[in-house]
Amino acid sequence: MWNEFKNFAFKGNAFDLAVGVIMGGAFGKIVDSVVNDLIMPIVGAATGGADFSNYFLGLNSAVTAPTLAAAKEQGATLAYGNFITILINFLILAFILFQLVKVSNRMKKAEPPPPPAAPSATETLLAEIRDSLKKK
Repeated sequence: MWNEFKNFAFKGNAFDLAVGVIMGGAFGKIVDSVVNDLIMPIVGAATGGADFSNYFLGLNSAVTAPTLAAAKEQGATLAYGNFITILINFLILAFILFQLVKVSNRMKKAEPPPPPAAPSATETLLAEIRDSLKKK
């Protein structure tokens, strides 16, 4: 059982998947930072200083706070600004992963198929017999 587990965990796709998940988590934090610290401030400046993280809709009349954190304490809110930020995050991440897959596929060269195996002695002899019968 131990050998089967080692073969499963350390050979093939399981290990590659684990490395991919860990790298994806770290890469996700980088994308979060790019979106939150670089892109959203530019978008906010272009829209007149709007802070998308504080765009929300109070779902009852008790929600009157100007910030999302305070509004959540007052009651139910629909935080569509956070959704916009996460959607931009996703689109950037999906685009980068798409580009990585394209480059990876381009780097993988299709191996030519192996040459056909040489005919066996029996096949060669039968082909000679066939050819000689065709001549008669």
